[in-house]
Amino acid sequence: MILIGRNLSPFVRRVGASLAVLGIPYEQRHYGTVDQRAEILSLNPLGRVPALVMDDGEVLVDSVAILDAIDDLVGPDRALVPATGAPRRAAMRALALAVGATEKLVAAYQETKRRPAELVWAEAAGKLLDQAAGGFAALDMMAGEAWLCGDRMTQADITVTCALDFADAVLPDFAAGRFPALSALRDRANAIPAIGDTRWKG
Repeated sequence: MILIGRNLSPFVRRVGASLAVLGIPYEQRHYGTVDQRAEILSLNPLGRVPALVMDDGEVLVDSVAILDAIDDLVGPDRALVPATGAPRRAAMRALALAVGATEKLVAAYQETKRRPAELVWAEAAGKLLDQAAGGFAALDMMAGEAWLCGDRMTQADITVTCALDFADAVLPDFAAGRFPALSALRDRANAIPAIGDTRWKG
């Protein structure tokens, strides 16, 4: 398998970390959406990362679709989202909050750090950050001494870890001291080499 994208993106990183946690070998091509736009467009007509080239040449795009395919590949006993019942609903609720908060965080980064200063819409950026904070605050209340959904790590834990590390890298004032339970969860997750080794090295 070949993972397309850089681990600064929390969406690329959560795919890479998930593959590593599940013991699935992969190659990574650290393409950026500006410098390697043509290469990315040849794999994903949206020009977005991540993309995952499967061993048979099939190309999957969007982290949600990629991670669903990975869970299907490894089967329900190893999948990072439980297959049925209350455990699945709990994981999906946490994951919806984690993905939604991450999307708002990335959008705020794009608005505040990637635009010329005179074009930044501060009010919109503030609302995006408030939405992200709301999601992370809800997750912070859900976090226990182990993982978000009990004693088993799920995709929600990996996604939160990638999101908080992204925030620290690009918006360092956003999460500082605000989400103590999630920060502790992030530290536990990053202590697992399969996850910690995927951190953006800059």
